[in-house]
Amino acid sequence: MQRILYISTAREKLDDASLDGILRISRRNNAAVGVTGLLIVGGRRFLQVLEGPDDAVASVYDRISRDDRHFAVVRLSRKTIEARTFGAWSMGYRAVNLGGIDDGGRPGNLPAIVGRLVEPIDDVILRAEFTAFAALHAAA
Repeated sequence: MQRILYISTAREKLDDASLDGILRISRRNNAAVGVTGLLIVGGRRFLQVLEGPDDAVASVYDRISRDDRHFAVVRLSRKTIEARTFGAWSMGYRAVNLGGIDDGGRPGNLPAIVGRLVEPIDDVILRAEFTAFAALHAAA
């Protein structure tokens, strides 16, 4: 199995309906090929981890890389893994309102919300990538 972590920038800010559509299709497609992961959105920036069978992860990442809704797709890491970190999520996601309320109605900001999402991650480098992304985009 492998894990790919990448970052990209949306060409335009996506509204909730557009994000919901992307998530619905991604979750269906990912589940069909055994890919799991987590997506964090900060403004127009996306940080996503994909994990699963080598060929499936490579195929999903290639498809994402060619999607013209975003640009500057940069693979931050690719790693062989023994076990999934996001095994229960075809694509975990939490909508974040940078103004201070997460989609569960709890007070918080991007770093706090991302911190709660990634707390169970054992891989300290992967967890640090997500928390650094959150801190950078909360300050923007």
